[in-house]
Amino acid sequence: MKAGRKVFTPTASSGRGREADGKDRGKSIAAIVRRLEKAYGPRPWRKHAPGVEGLVQTILSQNTTDKNSMAALRALRARFATWEEVIKAPTADVASAIRSGGLARIKAPRIQAALRAVRAKTGRLSLAFLARRPMEEAKAFLQSLDGIGPKTASCVLMFCYQRPALPVDTHVHRVTRRLGLIEQRCTPERAHDVLGLQCPPKLVYPFHVLMVEHGRRVCRAGSPLCGECVLADRCPSRACSVS
Repeated sequence: MKAGRKVFTPTASSGRGREADGKDRGKSIAAIVRRLEKAYGPRPWRKHAPGVEGLVQTILSQNTTDKNSMAALRALRARFATWEEVIKAPTADVASAIRSGGLARIKAPRIQAALRAVRAKTGRLSLAFLARRPMEEAKAFLQSLDGIGPKTASCVLMFCYQRPALPVDTHVHRVTRRLGLIEQRCTPERAHDVLGLQCPPKLVYPFHVLMVEHGRRVCRAGSPLCGECVLADRCPSRACSVS
């Protein structure tokens, strides 16, 4: 062997290493889902709403509670018979209808702009085509709409079309950081890619909804109930020094 010549040795950073690590993380997520299902009950994958309604509902859910966002959606549908009417209405009227959801002056024009963009790009007010598009293409379309980021896009794809796009909201981000599934410095935007590669497609829905429930009930932001956590023995942040 010539002096100075390097010999390649597979490491954790090699392709095989990454593949093995991905499989281990997938097994870890599967184990987490099993434990949380025992604690909170099974979460079978179900469709929540048609695509356009799901898009509007997800915009309404930004920075508020589910209760407030659903109340705003019901008020919007009671005020306007069709999405075309929402588009044509004065923005102030849309804002008035969704006031219970909070940030109405921001969300009203965002909803109208998203609906106009869907109609302009597809020729109609429907997102049904997203069920058949390649995942990255479907995500790119949704994120091309003003005010729509990776979380909203993933919510629409997962909740409306039962596609394995994992939304990372504040609860998912906090709990997965504490569990060591993502690095502490990993942003929510980056976490969509990192967790999306780790989570087995069939577990995307239960993993998301169970992480949210666990984050609300036990793994809270300010006062986590570590003594009641069914994942405590596998949590490197059990002392809860990580917010």
